[in-house]
Amino acid sequence: MAINDAVDWALDLGGGTRVALVQAGTFRSDAGALFGPVPRLLWDRLVTDEIDHEHRLLQALNCLLVETPAGRVLVETGIGERITDKVRAMRVVKGDSIVPALTGAGFAPDSVDVVAMSHLHFDHAGGLLLADGRRAFPRATIVAQRAEWEIALGTNPRLIASYDQPELVLAREWGAEGAADGERELLPGVSVVPTGGHSAGHQAVIVRGARGVLGFFGDLCMRPWAANPRWVSAFDDFPLASILVKDSLFARASDEGWTVVLSHEARHPIGRLLRERDRYRYEAS
Repeated sequence: MAINDAVDWALDLGGGTRVALVQAGTFRSDAGALFGPVPRLLWDRLVTDEIDHEHRLLQALNCLLVETPAGRVLVETGIGERITDKVRAMRVVKGDSIVPALTGAGFAPDSVDVVAMSHLHFDHAGGLLLADGRRAFPRATIVAQRAEWEIALGTNPRLIASYDQPELVLAREWGAEGAADGERELLPGVSVVPTGGHSAGHQAVIVRGARGVLGFFGDLCMRPWAANPRWVSAFDDFPLASILVKDSLFARASDEGWTVVLSHEARHPIGRLLRERDRYRYEAS
């Protein structure tokens, strides 16, 4: 079945390439952690209508379905079905996980050829497995950077804090089949580009069509305020690297007029990056 109006948003990039946004639910994260070293005086006014009584912000789990003449790529899988009731309550997880969300939009999970992961943190890789432990996308190859798998399954307590290691161990062999070592074209016009910064093996996904380019920068650009390269999250394991690579990526996206999809923005996830002096500004479509 082709991309249709049941998805949350869709764009025809031309040449038989279309992209659709599928939101796999929402959860909440601590506001201070999301803004990291940025003083609250600067960000408080941006979230006054969103922050809850426990100082948490609403985070969407934005996934992309890319349809090309050569096949389908799913970008991200969200938190998934395999979390405990305790974690569900603590994170305030709501809405359909990726498989029912895709099915509701008219897409069979076994129609996905490639699952591209920006990184393997719990809120991006949790949907790789079904509740019973089976592969959620049985025909697909998982593509994450090999460096990301190594960090995710490593022993550094600071670096592995955002990974669900027991779940990733179950998917390790599956992931090893498609592990990337640098930039790779997944299907004609769909590529992953290593960025680092947020995590050691973080990567961006770039989709090129006859009529334009779409960039998904994962958690380097999760919400509108991240358009300022200097605003990094406490979840960025390598913040100085984040600043440098964001500036480079955002310059290309701005100069070439890319459509940009934010990984965790619930209200206005689609837009563009515009230059604003020595920084950038996100403008929602």
